[in-house]
Amino acid sequence: MEKAIKEVVKEKYTEVVQSSQSCCGPSCCSPGGIDFSEGYDKLEGYSKEADLGLGCGLPTEYARIREGHTVLDLGSGAGNDVFVARSLAGESGRVIGLDMTEAMVAQARANNRKLGYENVEFVLGDIEDIPLEDNSIDVAISNCVMNLVPDKDKAYAEVYRVLRPGGHFSISDIVLKGELPPALQEAAVLYAGCVAGALQKADYLKAIERAGFANIRIDKERQLNLPDELLLEFLSPDELKAFRNGGTGIFSINVYGEKG
Repeated sequence: MEKAIKEVVKEKYTEVVQSSQSCCGPSCCSPGGIDFSEGYDKLEGYSKEADLGLGCGLPTEYARIREGHTVLDLGSGAGNDVFVARSLAGESGRVIGLDMTEAMVAQARANNRKLGYENVEFVLGDIEDIPLEDNSIDVAISNCVMNLVPDKDKAYAEVYRVLRPGGHFSISDIVLKGELPPALQEAAVLYAGCVAGALQKADYLKAIERAGFANIRIDKERQLNLPDELLLEFLSPDELKAFRNGGTGIFSINVYGEKG
């Protein structure tokens, strides 16, 4: 099952890269037409070519990245958050983007060649098995990607492993309050859009606690809404009405934690 989920994610995000060449806006690039992204255009380091509209927050906003830091972006896509993080880490810092989709890594490397950053690197790899040494990262960031990882416990354990003692993470992601209908949980396009893979908020935070992180907090939270026309691809009108009235909430959170 986990392997199947990863293949779905790779397929969908490869399609995103391929379609972005003719895409006139971020929403047409997002899997399933879902666009939960926040505005980057005023952030230093922002690269329009690297912004595919796939995020659900601004993790660098709360990441406390300082000059000289080594930063890891988990699920770096075309490099947008990497380039923003690089502007904060400066010339003396280093930023590594990790992604499991070959097409995304290739696109990010092409974007970096145009920008000419020598302290930026994009690596092909899996968040459940990060190809980096223990205690090698100061700050880990991620933008709406951890929900694409089937084993959240293993993923956060890996983040803990690669962070240096005293290091921290700032991660934007999607969580639920209430259960999604079964048809939505099984929808591959919604999994790739970070919705079907979302955990209950309390369960998400418990996975972080189990990895050993301390001083965990939510710096930002906002409720998200899926359009009716998308939901009606998977639900009947009566099921949609029940979903809307059932109290289920889909939220974007930015969560922070520290390695002791």
